[in-house]
Amino acid sequence: MRIAIGSDHAGFAYKEKIRDFLAEQGHQVQDMGTYSDESVDYPKWIRPVAEAVARGEYERGIVLGGSGNGEAIVANKVRGIRCTLCWNVESATYARQHNDANVLSIGQRLVSEQTALKVVEVWLNTDFEGGRHERRIKQIEQ
Repeated sequence: MRIAIGSDHAGFAYKEKIRDFLAEQGHQVQDMGTYSDESVDYPKWIRPVAEAVARGEYERGIVLGGSGNGEAIVANKVRGIRCTLCWNVESATYARQHNDANVLSIGQRLVSEQTALKVVEVWLNTDFEGGRHERRIKQIEQ
């Protein structure tokens, strides 16, 4: 799978770990920054991830920050993006099954590294159920 990933300074450490984890799993990963833990404004680094997914250059995107809230808000401003903020395996499962989420947001300050990696794994490997959820996804896009 082609995956774009980006973070602000508060999500930088997990971005590095998740990027390496994805590459080890055989995914094609594009790191869109930031490239250190020095303070930055997160929209500069998150919007390009969402825009690249929306254009179809990447199948999925992952964005990270301190809480993941601001990152999810930025990503969801891009038409065609359904960014989900996940903090456990259950939230990641439902985000894919019911919402066909194409971007994942994680807050480094709110979940352990082990949980973050498991969330990524589940989110990537869970299929959209379609059915009644398809109708709802179409309503979101209207």
